[in-house]
Amino acid sequence: MPIDAKKEITRAQLIDALNEDLSREYQAIIAYVNYSAVLKGAAYMNIAGELAVHAKEELDHALAISNHIDYLGGMPSVTPKPVKTSEKAEEMLKFDLENEKETIRHYRRRVKQADALNEFAIAESLRTILVQEQDHLVALATALGMDAPNPGIAD
Repeated sequence: MPIDAKKEITRAQLIDALNEDLSREYQAIIAYVNYSAVLKGAAYMNIAGELAVHAKEELDHALAISNHIDYLGGMPSVTPKPVKTSEKAEEMLKFDLENEKETIRHYRRRVKQADALNEFAIAESLRTILVQEQDHLVALATALGMDAPNPGIAD
């Protein structure tokens, strides 16, 4: 259930939302590990290496989010969102781009929610994660030969 940004958020709602984010981080780890291994061709050699780095960064994000959930009194999720795969390199990169857009939208919302609960340390941690997610978005858009899209903010 979406959380209305104009209404007050509870700790329990923030825990649930962070668990959704955690499931997206697990999805990203799996996707980046897979895609970095199976991308083929000279045109994709640099991005394959970049995706391996992204996988490690996503693991760091998952660890941070898990710690925030635990701090708030919740139990971190253990289930990833589904991972899309393809035999075509460009499709894989487009899947990643869409996932990064969704992740950024949600983290933008999560920062506001953490601030609303006066959980400023969590909000700052999320801002740091958001910077890396936006870097991932730019790298993927560049690899696809396009400008980085504006993901907006989650409802």
